[in-house]
Amino acid sequence: MERGELCFPQAANLSCRKPPPGWSQGVPGSLALYLTCALTVLLNLLLITSISHFRQLRTPTNLLLLSLAVCDLLVGLLVWPGEIRLKAGCWPHGAAACALYNLLSFAVTSASVGNMVLLSADRYAAVCRPLRYRLHVTARRIRLCVCLCWLCSLLLSSVLTAERPARPGERAPCYGECAIRMGRAASVSDLLLTFVLPLGVMAALHGRVFAAAAAQARALRSRVAGGRRSLPTGAKKSELKAARTLGILVLVFLACFCPYYCVTLAAGDWPGASLALDVYYLNSCLNPLIYARFYPWFRRAVKHVVTLRVLRPGSRRARLL
Repeated sequence: MERGELCFPQAANLSCRKPPPGWSQGVPGSLALYLTCALTVLLNLLLITSISHFRQLRTPTNLLLLSLAVCDLLVGLLVWPGEIRLKAGCWPHGAAACALYNLLSFAVTSASVGNMVLLSADRYAAVCRPLRYRLHVTARRIRLCVCLCWLCSLLLSSVLTAERPARPGERAPCYGECAIRMGRAASVSDLLLTFVLPLGVMAALHGRVFAAAAAQARALRSRVAGGRRSLPTGAKKSELKAARTLGILVLVFLACFCPYYCVTLAAGDWPGASLALDVYYLNSCLNPLIYARFYPWFRRAVKHVVTLRVLRPGSRRARLL
């Protein structure tokens, strides 16, 4: 092994080799990574500022969106810079910083999945149980659910990313490497708890939501055909639209997470493994773009923030819905 290929030439026997140049080390790749990181931070900061500042936006559903935006913001502030550092070469910050980075990156993405499940449950209650929704779904209970979601994510992450003893014949970690070393059982648990099970729950809830929406549409058509103009008792049109938007979020979540877990199931170092991880984290940048496309209140709030109207007295009481 040539000393020039080592991360730390002064520790030749313990140092890792520098990774081969990848797509991200060229000018276009580096520019794409830095631009994605900046957009992730900027867009989620706008969403967090909007919901936190305007009182009209502090609904139970938007509190869940706020928690999801915090997850996505942390991906932009912590996870993306770490990934850019790893793609550029070796990890220079030591084993303790590597363990903390792996714990936080795993916890943030797990909390993001948990928030998606809570949002699906919220839309299910709003569309399928509209009379009970206002009574049972309160801001206080939503905050409690969010706290439990973050706590469970941290506990799960600490268990799955905990250091395990090396097995006979397994390569020991070297200086300059920063990777999560999970056994087969931990990998399967990660797949089930952060992808398969949440996806199954979200699919079941959204199936019930769209079935209820179809039933309400048929009831509306029958009322119109009968000459009655009043809407049927049930979810409002805005609730159905919010459920549709969340359905798009779930589809984007599936498209971003599937490549990563396909690589995980293959249990090998595919040439596209690094790109699959980038797509995995790209979900945090796409979520606020979906809000901007389908939520008019988000676009109005961004206009208030960008034009500095949020600094005016009484701006918290602005009507955006």
